[in-house]
Amino acid sequence: MDSGNSFRRAALFGSSGGIGAALCTALADRDVEVWAGSRAGLSPDPRCHAFAFDLAREDTIAAAAAAMADTPPDLVIVASGVLTLADGTGPERSYRQIDADAMEDVFRLNTIGPALVAKHMLPLLPRDRRCVFAALSARVGSITDNRLGGWHSYRASKTALNMLLKNFAIELGRTHKQAVVAGLHPGTVDSALSEPFQSNLPEGQLTAPRDAAANLLAVIEGLTPGDSGGVFDWKGEPVPA
Repeated sequence: MDSGNSFRRAALFGSSGGIGAALCTALADRDVEVWAGSRAGLSPDPRCHAFAFDLAREDTIAAAAAAMADTPPDLVIVASGVLTLADGTGPERSYRQIDADAMEDVFRLNTIGPALVAKHMLPLLPRDRRCVFAALSARVGSITDNRLGGWHSYRASKTALNMLLKNFAIELGRTHKQAVVAGLHPGTVDSALSEPFQSNLPEGQLTAPRDAAANLLAVIEGLTPGDSGGVFDWKGEPVPA
């Protein structure tokens, strides 16, 4: 399958991050018409249509969807997410560090925000051909793969996201027989999200955003309706629930 070329239009929520910006460029390189969304409303690539949105404000997501309604996408990617909050609050290493306000912020950005994107974007997806809704998840959201504990808010927010994606896959599959809804684990990518935690990584484990984007698009191209509702890593391997 030609990676990227099976889609006509793509909407990317979170184009200002390392992975999101690389996805915009990679899709544009493959002649896909791209809507690139960020809080600032700026596109990382002049070939993409910029739009502004805020995951914490549903009205901005609804407005973005309305703007795309006449030329709807067949690929939607939520490439946003947070591990360390803007005030520097990082993932908890112990349950003693759990803070209600911080946990709420993490869930709003990692779980509720993507759910609202799905609420407004899934109705735009075509029913007569293949379409994909994908959101960046994380292996640490796997319950059965959890060996270390900690990172409570981040882990739980991604686990909840994975459940929502499964729900959306079941519901969308009733009306969109060729649709795929999936979570994607990109690996450890050289981005602002991972920067505070890069010093302890083994040699060769850090992936450049450009390579991560190529990996994720290859995974997306390989997914079938039978995969819908699952979470897959950058190699296309299923991440256990």
